[in-house]
Amino acid sequence: MTEELFREDATARQCEARITAVDAAGIRLDRTVFYPHGGGQAGDAGVLRLADDTELRIVDTRKGEQPGEIVHVPAPEADLSMLRVGSVVTAQIDWRRRHRHMRFHTATHLLCALVPHPVDGCSITADYARLDFHMTEPLDKEALTQGLARLVAEAHPVLHRWISEAELDANPGLVRSMSVQPPRGLGTVRVIEVAGVDLQPCGGTHVANTAEIGPVIVTKIEKKSAKTRRVLLGLAEPA
Repeated sequence: MTEELFREDATARQCEARITAVDAAGIRLDRTVFYPHGGGQAGDAGVLRLADDTELRIVDTRKGEQPGEIVHVPAPEADLSMLRVGSVVTAQIDWRRRHRHMRFHTATHLLCALVPHPVDGCSITADYARLDFHMTEPLDKEALTQGLARLVAEAHPVLHRWISEAELDANPGLVRSMSVQPPRGLGTVRVIEVAGVDLQPCGGTHVANTAEIGPVIVTKIEKKSAKTRRVLLGLAEPA
């Protein structure tokens, strides 16, 4: 298993790690700050820096075939012949891209607080965020934008903690997503709490306070089906 440093500290931009495997799928490390695509959030990009300062560009991060395995996907032009199992590298994420993921992901938690309906689809990228709500009534774009601005300005702390699977089973209402269920089998589940606003299982990366999100707006609301309303978010300007 890869030690997932981003679970406890989403602000860690780099770490030293040891190469454990290299194959056609990509590069595996014993530990990483790179978040793998999952839960609707895009995987991280960045570089692996070798001992001689050679940089290998990483264009995506994915979950491997084995539980807990993370694969760093190199750029197509990358020369992997220089890599050796056991060698130490510095794994460094593209921070601007990651921080936008963090801002958007936290904003979707605020949106969940404003729209109290189950979520049946989610996408979080560096350019936009999308949530699909299982509901029939219409949504007001301006009202949601104003609600998000209020929650951002109120500067709510964003915290994470771990609860037991038994605790989650005792509180099934914590799970808002219909399409992505919390991973089972490890005994504990990670939850994200936006203080006084939202609490739900989530494995993604988030900012430490809603004020860090910056100006966020609802760019579009779509009726995707009779029981699905899609809300798209954009960042009004860099935070």
